[in-house]
Amino acid sequence: MALSSRLRALFDDLRQHDSVLWRRAVDASVTYGPDVLVRRCPALFGLAVGAVLPAQRRAVRRNLRLALGPRGALEEYRDVARVFINFAGCLTDAFIASSTRPDRLTGVCVNDEHFTNAYRRGLGVIVVTAHAGGWQAAAPLLRSVHAADVIVVMQRERDSRAQAIQDGTRDRVGMRIQHVDEDPLAILPLLAHLRRRGVVAIQIDRLPSGMRGRDVELFGKPWRVPEGPLQLAAASGAPIVPVFTRRTGYMQYEICIAPPISLPRKPGPSELDVAARQVTGAMESFLRANPTQWFHFE
Repeated sequence: MALSSRLRALFDDLRQHDSVLWRRAVDASVTYGPDVLVRRCPALFGLAVGAVLPAQRRAVRRNLRLALGPRGALEEYRDVARVFINFAGCLTDAFIASSTRPDRLTGVCVNDEHFTNAYRRGLGVIVVTAHAGGWQAAAPLLRSVHAADVIVVMQRERDSRAQAIQDGTRDRVGMRIQHVDEDPLAILPLLAHLRRRGVVAIQIDRLPSGMRGRDVELFGKPWRVPEGPLQLAAASGAPIVPVFTRRTGYMQYEICIAPPISLPRKPGPSELDVAARQVTGAMESFLRANPTQWFHFE
């Protein structure tokens, strides 16, 4: 009975894209695998992940239809496969970046003047981003280009073991993480960080349970984005800069930066709504151009 329960738990874990087992497999291949395996295996790994995750496949197909509209089945499933291949490539790159392998992340900033101008205001910067491309690559690359001290705010994962593995990779490349909860005082360290001219990065394509959001439209459909980044911008005076990344090759990324968005210190509902629509519009433009780099599996 105990063995049966363990096997059932094992198979349940394998049916999650954020499984501790998948991450251990990637970590092992990066640590012990030959170069040819590390470079070529992510495509097969991505296809394997997609093959055993029917709920996530349906979510990806739904996202692609949002961005591109309905198309032929062959086209849709080809792009579903590309999403999982890109996801596996980005995950592998994150482990490589924190390993002893000599390969290092490289990136090109598109419209970098938007971030530069916002950063020069001296009030800190709030980066809003999405689970797209190698979003984890943006923080170390921004730090290397601008010497910016970046904290990435993330929702706690369902599996603390998987979170520990991923946080270890982030820590080894100098990526600082603050996991969010429902504590209203959690904003205070972020405010202090912004006052020291720091950068706070927050993902906006998912609304964590129990957190306040604002109603917007994404691809003409109802959507909700977190209100937290907007309130943080109002409280701190820091501009919001939409930043989205896409993987262009092995350990190579393009960082797409949109114009900054500002909020008054005491915004009304209409001003919050306008800012919410602006950040969503920037995200929509990126996702429409790069639909197979959106890893929104929920």
